[in-house]
Amino acid sequence: MKNKKYKGRSTEAIHAGETLSTLPTGTTEHQVGKTGVPLLPPIYQNSTFQFQSASECASAFIDEESGYVYTRWGNPTQEVLEQKIAALEGGEAALATASGMGAISTALLTALAEGGHVVAMETLYSATFHLLNEDLTQMGVETTFVDATDLDKIESAVRPDTKVIYLESPTNPLLKLVDLAACAEIANTHDITSIIDNTFATPCGQQPITLGIDIVLHSMTKYLSGNGAVVAGVIVGEKGFIEHAQKGALRNFGAVISPFNAWLTLLGIPTLPLRFEKHCENALPIAAFLEEHPAIDWVRYPGLPSHPQHELAKRQMNGFGGMITMELKGGRAAGEALVNRLQICSLAVSLGDVRTLVCHPASTTHSHVPIEVRQQTGITDGLVRFSIGLEDAEDIIADLEQALGILL
Repeated sequence: MKNKKYKGRSTEAIHAGETLSTLPTGTTEHQVGKTGVPLLPPIYQNSTFQFQSASECASAFIDEESGYVYTRWGNPTQEVLEQKIAALEGGEAALATASGMGAISTALLTALAEGGHVVAMETLYSATFHLLNEDLTQMGVETTFVDATDLDKIESAVRPDTKVIYLESPTNPLLKLVDLAACAEIANTHDITSIIDNTFATPCGQQPITLGIDIVLHSMTKYLSGNGAVVAGVIVGEKGFIEHAQKGALRNFGAVISPFNAWLTLLGIPTLPLRFEKHCENALPIAAFLEEHPAIDWVRYPGLPSHPQHELAKRQMNGFGGMITMELKGGRAAGEALVNRLQICSLAVSLGDVRTLVCHPASTTHSHVPIEVRQQTGITDGLVRFSIGLEDAEDIIADLEQALGILL
């Protein structure tokens, strides 16, 4: 039952990965209870699992498919979550991690086990930029950062030792889009692993694996959990890659998700399709409002016809998401004045929450990126990023209108 394919995304989000009991092999009737089995997947908040005999325990170390041994190696609660995410992304398997950066670092360490070269987007989540630009360089990995919206620049950056093409689409925070099918074709031609951080789009907004991308990453801290209570990540892809990552980089570097965070994320996943629909429904009129405001220089939202890659968005996305980026005419001072006056929109550096969140990337999420890199890639002092929540759109607009009023 856990591998069953469903026609609808909402059905998949609720039922994928769940068996009748969602209990580990060997659970007895006494342990389950005679009145039935849990409807909600249970949380196995334990570090280790006991065995009936020495031979059974030894066998588990030889054949890990025979049962659970130690939560750093795997856990029933985690496994249900992984099967659910794999189904939503259309991947063969998934591996949950302790954070989004745990997923990113584990995937890159797996793909770059013997060093090599990476071609990456020039605008990335700041921690990813530092991982590639600083930490992995100490392990002999080199990265060439390019404007991946230009396919020729990706192609020209490929070297004989290139092992990974690393992407975001939409990018953080500028919401640029990458032609995923074309990038996948470049990667396949050169036998390179293609990896994308799909956090902004979610599996409801786009499924990169169906477009040819090899590995998909998420910070489940964001839209997948949706509750602002979890720090978690996930890697989705071909089963062999996932098994290699699980038994290698994840197990040895230890970015293991806790059973409790896996369970909290499982509480959020069933409502993801419904929440994503509302995020999109709210974001479009809000983006349109912002685009017409005299205090704003420009607005980027994939659903707006003014977005430079709007046609690509319509072609490869199932929904335009809840992220909006805008440039204020007054620079950093205007940005600070705006966020200080907002009432419904919360000043916070995360995204994908039920609440509308706003941040100023240059002074927060990307403040440690060298200023010359920020300026070169378009992360200016007047840039403000919104993660549109599930409040009523008219209330969010009213809050923005009153806050922007002080800038006129």
